[in-house]
Amino acid sequence: MLEAPSFHAIAAMIVTVAMFLGFARSKLSTEIVSLMTIAVIAVFLYFFPLPGAQPTEGLALAFSGFGHYALITICALMIMGRGLVVTGALEPAAHLLERLFKWNLQIGLLVSLIAAMAFSMAVNDTPVLVLLMPIFVSLAARGALPASKTLIPLNAAVLIGGMATTIGTSTNILVVSIASDLGLPEMGVFHYTPIVLFAAAIALPYLWLVMPRLLKDNRVQETRPRRQFQVRLRVSEDGPLTGEALADVLPQISGDVIVHDPPTGQLQPQQRLLISGTQEGIEAAMRTLRGEAAPDWVLSKIKREADARREDVIVVEMAVTADSRLIGRTLPSSGIADRYGVAVLGVHRPERWASGEADLSGYAQGDLQFAEGDVLMVTGLRAELEEFARSDSLLMLEGMRELPRRSKALLSAVIMGGAVFTASIGLFPIAISALAGAILMFLTGCVKFDRVGRALSAKVIVLVAASIAVGSIVEASGAAAWLGMALSIGLSSLPPALVLAAIMLFVTVLTNFASNATAATVGTPIAFSIARELGLPPEPLVLAVLFGCNLCYATPIAYQTNMLIMSEGSYEFSDYIRTGVPLVLLMVTTLSILLVLTYRL
Repeated sequence: MLEAPSFHAIAAMIVTVAMFLGFARSKLSTEIVSLMTIAVIAVFLYFFPLPGAQPTEGLALAFSGFGHYALITICALMIMGRGLVVTGALEPAAHLLERLFKWNLQIGLLVSLIAAMAFSMAVNDTPVLVLLMPIFVSLAARGALPASKTLIPLNAAVLIGGMATTIGTSTNILVVSIASDLGLPEMGVFHYTPIVLFAAAIALPYLWLVMPRLLKDNRVQETRPRRQFQVRLRVSEDGPLTGEALADVLPQISGDVIVHDPPTGQLQPQQRLLISGTQEGIEAAMRTLRGEAAPDWVLSKIKREADARREDVIVVEMAVTADSRLIGRTLPSSGIADRYGVAVLGVHRPERWASGEADLSGYAQGDLQFAEGDVLMVTGLRAELEEFARSDSLLMLEGMRELPRRSKALLSAVIMGGAVFTASIGLFPIAISALAGAILMFLTGCVKFDRVGRALSAKVIVLVAASIAVGSIVEASGAAAWLGMALSIGLSSLPPALVLAAIMLFVTVLTNFASNATAATVGTPIAFSIARELGLPPEPLVLAVLFGCNLCYATPIAYQTNMLIMSEGSYEFSDYIRTGVPLVLLMVTTLSILLVLTYRL
């Protein structure tokens, strides 16, 4: 007969349910619910310690998440991802996928989902997502699908692929190891791969066609039209497109860029092109055409100063005020580059140019006179830009951003690749390889210490800490073990197919609210016990546990990759529930049927 759960087990289950309800109702922010959960556990265990424990040990359990290796790993991975972004290391891959998405958004997403599944079969889930996530964030900024509509499906594809082999995740290895210790013959790497691939094929249409439609577009909507800058772009001497026809090159340039009076024939070195577009579009055109929008000598000087002072090159928009010295002067006669060491890349004239009614010939010839209200796109170092704005009475507008440090792009890619490779072959744990990679990103200047705050998310940090604390108290209080015993008693009268589904669903619930490791360590022995009592082969029940441990789509606290995407996709707890619960039910049903058919139960 099943004994009643202990006082601490009941309390642990109440705290877990309360935290879930707090997240799901969204009346309080994720950070507040997480911190309140940690506080409740700390106070409760101080006044009501676990059997044989001191009050201070309860405090250590409640706050252990802040020093847990999982949190440190997630922060290190965020820092490495930041390094890839700020150095532009992912731009080639982003350009390749951008072309595919431009051709067809749906086909681009489908190819990405299949690729994510394939990669995660051999490489740990977390490094795969860390590599792919910045690419999709970059694609969203370039006009492809919003990151909020792609990251949850991408994460689900990674998790499904990681389930397909025994080396796909550390949880799979843990389940197989425990089962082997209990007497089950050891499983090969691809022992159950066909079952998962079949289930993945059934789940793929949901990930591809349904899940993005269940997610909102969380991009911040523009409240005003984006400024269109006019730029005189000079084709470089050694550019790869020199000698090609402009008509063949234009499809490679972002759609928000217009070439005015495009020349016929082949592109020639030093040829000037008058183009207009947004700041991002202009920069994309400069990369594609390998052209410059300012004299080479001043751009080279800015780069040398940036390297010497170990600073970032910045692009900022500045408005010409009524008191500015620039009014009535042209760009050549203003002497901006000589005076301040900054470069004007383009000009936006709000009224006439925005409506397309301006005569651009003056700007094309370099004799356009600046007027009050013109907005300049200027690049340089921060001190020089501030001096330019102060001395010439310019108003610095929003939109200041750092240019990618492309000279370190290869270095950051090598660091990330090394961290992923050493973790994927098992040379180092993912925590060690990620920490080493983050340290190298700092030491080599790929990520700067004063910019590290931009890579980390406070919401993710406290959420990870709270989920670790909840998982610890669920296991230490005996709540997980009691739930497992209750399950084994309740399944004695069910047919094999429902037994498999119930075990998988139980482990799924456990892994979505505690941890994969807890679900694996509790679920695997229970599967063996139930197999003995019902006279069933243990292997399909062990696989039900393994699969359930990987069905962690329904909450952000279920797995570290869920939390990695939370900040980038601006997700709420409800987004995971709305998209993840149907996927969990679909996978539980499909995998249970496949196990019954495969093992002839």
